[in-house]
Amino acid sequence: MPRKAIQINKLGEKDKETNGSVVNDKENNKDEIIKLNNMLAAVLNYLSDDEVDEIDIEYLLKNTEGLREWWEQYREKNRKQIEEEIKKSLSELSLKELESIREKIKEKES
Repeated sequence: MPRKAIQINKLGEKDKETNGSVVNDKENNKDEIIKLNNMLAAVLNYLSDDEVDEIDIEYLLKNTEGLREWWEQYREKNRKQIEEEIKKSLSELSLKELESIREKIKEKES
């Protein structure tokens, strides 16, 4: 009988860990949403400024806290997704089609 009680306690501890992790995830999500809202507000304020004649992306990235890091993460994630799509589409092409594409690329590089 005592062994069953120990097992129940261990399960209870696992549940606490899982619930704590869910709470931490929710807090992290809330923080992330707040950061994204702040970045969006800063960008929209800049874009709506009547005195701005040309949109300076570098200015936005430099002067909006966290925007450059977010943008780099977004580009990396997008790059990986595009790579996967290319790999999938390349596997559907025949060897002859792949060679033809390679030749066209070489011609453009020359």
